[in-house]
Amino acid sequence: MKILLVLLSLMIFTETSGAQEVSFQKGISYVAWEKERYASEHSDKSLEMLAETGAEWVAIIPTWYQEKFDSTRLFATEKTSSDRSLIHVINKAHTLGLKVMLKPHIDLIDQSGGLCRSDIGFQEEEDWQEWFSGYLKFIRHYAKLARDSGVELFCVGTELSFASQRALFWEKEVIPAVREIYSGDLTYAANWDEYKNIRFWKSLDYIGIDAYFPLVEKSNPGYEEIEAGWIKWADEIEAWQRSVNKPLIFTEIGYASCQVAAARPWENPLSASANLEIQANCYKAAMNVLSKRDWCNGLYWWYWRPSPYSGGFADKDFTPQNKPAQIVLTDWYKGLTLARLSR
Repeated sequence: MKILLVLLSLMIFTETSGAQEVSFQKGISYVAWEKERYASEHSDKSLEMLAETGAEWVAIIPTWYQEKFDSTRLFATEKTSSDRSLIHVINKAHTLGLKVMLKPHIDLIDQSGGLCRSDIGFQEEEDWQEWFSGYLKFIRHYAKLARDSGVELFCVGTELSFASQRALFWEKEVIPAVREIYSGDLTYAANWDEYKNIRFWKSLDYIGIDAYFPLVEKSNPGYEEIEAGWIKWADEIEAWQRSVNKPLIFTEIGYASCQVAAARPWENPLSASANLEIQANCYKAAMNVLSKRDWCNGLYWWYWRPSPYSGGFADKDFTPQNKPAQIVLTDWYKGLTLARLSR
């Protein structure tokens, strides 16, 4: 009986950040860039394997597009997950006992010059208003899908570093529009160099950070150097989070399996040399450091692919699948609650 009570306490363990009691979100981002991929048999099997890591949350990510950073029209493409496939994967996740964050993204078709969604912005007010109108249509659509599918957490925007500075749009239009439709908790996923500049955190339930913090200044660092880098950033986040007094989750955190993963975590690893050990060490350092911080209320690892055959020892991309990082992740997620209780 005593053992049973201990196990039950581990299952329901929660911890407090600020004035709000929240459960730790052991999450993984689950990403597809094909219209019906989420509804495939391969995806179902891959999601089952994701659940076996001990994850309890999954971020489902549909993506709309615009031509360039200064285009005002947002639209779905053949790479945008269909609503049918999204409903399928959300239902599948719930069947597996996973909770869901729906996290809609905007991406650029033309990324020349290294531009990305963070650079979306305009010189003329009428262009801003046209883009905002399209964004409201986009985010309302997914808020309705989240409501109808029983999604537990909704992200109102991701890494829109320039657009997020127009705080009134988010405070007076986006967030109220979403709350009118969807009654669950809300977050915004700020880029790692954006989060301190967001002026609408008070209107949301969670601070969200996409945590691609540079940890070292060189390629191929040792574990101790990687961990020291995370300690520095964790101290900085902790001091800031106390002033905001909101629960904080890392809406994305991830590392490619390549030499520069710790120095430039945001970088696509096309030209870097493969290095599975650095990826695993980055996972280990992040979880060792953040598990000791009471303000850290969740992690969503970037990213798990909708195929059980993804990753492997020759893969340089971000997925931990079939790599040492998956072992680190699984060991930590399955032992997380016990580790936090023992502190």
